[in-house]
Amino acid sequence: MNLVRRLAICSSVVIGSALAPVAAASAAVTVPFQIDPAPYGNPNGSFDAPAVRCVAVVGEQAGTLRITGGKEGRWGCLLSSEVRWLNLSTGTSGTARLSDGLHGYPAEATLQTGTGQIAVAVLSTAGTITPGVATFFVP
Repeated sequence: MNLVRRLAICSSVVIGSALAPVAAASAAVTVPFQIDPAPYGNPNGSFDAPAVRCVAVVGEQAGTLRITGGKEGRWGCLLSSEVRWLNLSTGTSGTARLSDGLHGYPAEATLQTGTGQIAVAVLSTAGTITPGVATFFVP
């Protein structure tokens, strides 16, 4: 009986540790935000310059977030743009660059922010564009 009890405990520990990453991976949350083009300095935008929709994906890994596009296949965010972030809980900050979208890979950047409330700004490196700003909690 003692052996059966030990085997049951060991198997539940093994099963629990195998399912924990699956539960964490399925807890990913997508937070959309928008970047508004301002052609010729016009803050109202225009028909030929629609809004750019990016997303922040949090919860895939602890203390990290991914900035990418909100369209199908993760397209739609600005290519080769600067991403600035600030962890409002710890005071740490950093910068990154969205990838260039070459070879069929959408623009994205993975940020190692640590856990806390994060503020992110995506800044275009080309043209007059109002930065997209978002805040969210990174577990």
